Amino acid sequence: MTSLIEAHDVRRTYGSGSKTYDAVRGVDLTLARGELLAVLGVNGAGKTSLVEVLEGMAPATSGTIKVFGHDPHEQRSKVRPRTGIMLQEAGFSGDLTVTETLQMWSGTLSSPRPIPEALDIVNLGHRADIRVKSLSGGERRRLDLAMATLGRPELLFLDEPTTGLDPASREATWAVVQGMLDHGTSVLLTTHYLEEAEQLADRLVIMAEGQIVREGTVAQITAEEPSRIQFDAAALAQLPLEDLAGLPGLTRVPQTVRNDVVLTSSDLQATLGALLGMADAAGARLDNLDARSGSLEQAFLSLSNTPVPAVAA
Repeated sequence: MTSLIEAHDVRRTYGSGSKTYDAVRGVDLTLARGELLAVLGVNGAGKTSLVEVLEGMAPATSGTIKVFGHDPHEQRSKVRPRTGIMLQEAGFSGDLTVTETLQMWSGTLSSPRPIPEALDIVNLGHRADIRVKSLSGGERRRLDLAMATLGRPELLFLDEPTTGLDPASREATWAVVQGMLDHGTSVLLTTHYLEEAEQLADRLVIMAEGQIVREGTVAQITAEEPSRIQFDAAALAQLPLEDLAGLPGLTRVPQTVRNDVVLTSSDLQATLGALLGMADAAGARLDNLDARSGSLEQAFLSLSNTPVPAVAA
C-alpha cells in the first residue's frame, strides 16, 4: 500500500543549551492510504508534539518527514490543501451562525464540498442557522469535524475528536469517521479512549516518554500481554500459593491483591484447566472467578508505566 506519511528518526526538542526537553525522541512512523492509525499515550507522552510536526504546524528538530512525498513544514502549500485537521479546541466566533462559520472557512479552500453536505455528514443540518455560542459542547465538536472535512481531505488529522462527548455523540462521530474511511480518506487519530482505538484503528502505536514503545494491530498488541485469572483469596485455605505456583503457563509467582488471588499466564486455557482440576480435587470453591485474555487497556497501562489494577469482582 502507498504510504501517505513516512517519518524517520523524528525528534522534537524544546529549549536550548542545558535546558532542553526532548518531547519526541527518534520516532519512525508510516500511514498507508486508506488506513486509520491511532496514536495512544498518557499526557506528556509526546503525541501532540509528534502530530504537530506531521501536520506541518511546526518543524522537527531533526529527522525526515514526508507527507504526500513533501516536507509538510517547508512545502506546506503542497500538503495543506490535501489535509484536514481537527484540533482539540477551535477558536470559533460565537456570534457567527454554523453556516456562516463554514462559509468563512470554505473561502480558504480550493475545492470545498457544499456546506449543506458538510452539515449533513455530521448531523448538524438542523442547527445551520444557530449561533455557535448556542451550540452544546458535543455540537461544537461536530462543527469542528465539519470544518476539518469541508475540503474533502485525503488525509485527516483528528486530535482527541470525542473528548467531552456523551456516549451517543461519540458513537455518531465514530460513524462519521468510518464513513470517511470507507470513501478512501486516511486518518491519523490521537485519543485517550481505548474503546475508540479498538473500534476504528487498523493499526495503532503506543507512545511513552517521546518514543513509540509498541505498534501493530490491536490483536498483535494484546497478544503480547499475559492473560489474567482472579478469584477470592478464601480458596487459599485449600489451595496454598506454593501449590498454585506449579500451574502450567504462569508467567510470574501467584499474588494476592487485596482479597483476591491473581495469576498471570501465557496460556490461559492450560492454566485455567489445571486450576479448575486442582480446585475440584481439593474441594475448593473459586468464588468471583474471572479469567480473561490480555487487553489493550492492560498493554497501554503496562507500557505507560502505570500499575495494572486487579479486575473488579
